[in-house]
Amino acid sequence: MSSLAAKRQFIQLLQATLDEPIGFREGDHYQAVGPPGIPTAQLNVLNPDLYGRVLAYGNLGLGEGYMDNWFDLDNGSLEDLLGTLLKSRLDKKIRGNWALLARVAEYRLRHWQRGQWRNVQHHYDVGDDIFAAFLDSALTYSCGYAHTPDDDLEQLQQQKFDRICRKLALQPDETLLDIGCGYGGLVLYAATHFGVKATGITNSRHHCQIAQERIRQAGLEQHVTVRLDDFKNVQESFDKIVSVGMLEHVPPAQYGAYFSTIKKNLNPQGRGLVHFIGANAPVNTHDPFIQRYIFPDSHQPRLSVVLNQLERNDLIIQDVENMIRHYGHTSRAWLKRFRANREALKEGYPDSFLRMWEYYLACCVAGSDYSDGALYQVLFMNDYRMSFPLKRV
Repeated sequence: MSSLAAKRQFIQLLQATLDEPIGFREGDHYQAVGPPGIPTAQLNVLNPDLYGRVLAYGNLGLGEGYMDNWFDLDNGSLEDLLGTLLKSRLDKKIRGNWALLARVAEYRLRHWQRGQWRNVQHHYDVGDDIFAAFLDSALTYSCGYAHTPDDDLEQLQQQKFDRICRKLALQPDETLLDIGCGYGGLVLYAATHFGVKATGITNSRHHCQIAQERIRQAGLEQHVTVRLDDFKNVQESFDKIVSVGMLEHVPPAQYGAYFSTIKKNLNPQGRGLVHFIGANAPVNTHDPFIQRYIFPDSHQPRLSVVLNQLERNDLIIQDVENMIRHYGHTSRAWLKRFRANREALKEGYPDSFLRMWEYYLACCVAGSDYSDGALYQVLFMNDYRMSFPLKRV
């Protein structure tokens, strides 16, 4: 199919599905697609093969098109564009329209068979400078908690730490295990503000080394330990167990081992909390762009899967909170900071990599607002006889 034919089919698809208009410009030619109104985003299409690429590969094709500089935006932002596409529920409308579904399926099959724009994994050596360019000072790479829309990254993450500690009802001298502790931000916070003796485990040697150095700098060697280990090797008992942003990277076949490890190491009167990106839908679909370029082999478990594991391990569910809108505030702050620091990264990374990272963060913003994704915190106890607080913290 020619670029012109692909463009016609692409425009027809959007015209039949968009709830808000999007503008397209190629040189001097401009057209708005969708219902009447002012477009939320206007693309400057620099390579007409973009239309076929998106028809063939969806968000992967659009993201790779942005990486390869096949389009830019004259008006609006990436997150505006992606938000409009998500709000319009294109995937559901296509599935519900057999004629549209047949045309898209035929086009995708043809291009997969030809091998055009074949999905070749890109490998990059990502340094700490990338994460320092958009994360908070503790390099906390998980959803924060907003008290107001204007909270900055430091506030978002400190408030998240505080909320988790209060949900767990941490008390001085209690023992806390953090499974997948990253750079140690939560264990340091819990020891400093709640007086616990905290242990973090990570399977990243680099994370472990930096966390250990931060513990030394804080003078908390007697209160905080971070070690390089696999969660299945933990043998000690703890009063409280927490895991933030770890479950998404555990293969589903290991969910049983993950939750049985928590059960085995949680004291009889203990509490635990698991914080994870989840799927709030009947089917757990993976975004192909994020799977290919950001988090290969990651998963977004459905809440029912996690609750089933807790029930099978005789862990009592106390509270479930969906914090997905807080992830929107967090990812907006990440994206804003990344754009502010992008110029300083140009010497160390190719433009395609920086555009890839910007596109990923824009996906996080749009997905937090309009997708069927979720961000769950599930709080649980080890004994039915334990008291429940009268309200959530």
